[in-house]
Parts: sequence; C-alpha cells; structure tokens
Amino acid sequence: MVRVINLRATQEHIQKTCAKKNMRITAIESLLSGGTRVVMSNAADAASVTKAYGSKVIDGRVERTPLRPARI
Repeated sequence: MVRVINLRATQEHIQKTCAKKNMRITAIESLLSGGTRVVMSNAADAASVTKAYGSKVIDGRVERTPLRPARI
C-alpha cells in the first residue's frame, strides 16, 4: 500500500488538484532536491494523483528536508 508520491510540482498546485478531486492529503513537504513529497490518506487517492501527474512523478531517491537542525 503506497501512499507517498514525489512530484515535480508546487505544494499549492498539488493541494488545488487534490481539493478539486476531493482527495485528502495527510502530509506535504518541499524537497531539498526539488519538487514536493505528498502523502495521501489512502492508496487509491495516491494512484489517482500518480495518474494525474504522469511524467511529473519523481522516481528514485529524493533529498528530504530535515525535520530537526543538525547538531553542531
């Protein structure tokens, strides 16, 4: 059950797309490597978003934003 998708799109664009299709986002964050990581509430919605964004889906590893600053 995959609910996470990495996309070459802005958070605002993804949020508008999901709102239009009445799909719930559980979490969303900008990626350091560019793009946006979005977690959908269920796998069916994730599949719909993947289909809607097609070639804008990022395959492979991405660099996420750290949740906490690194210790010095």
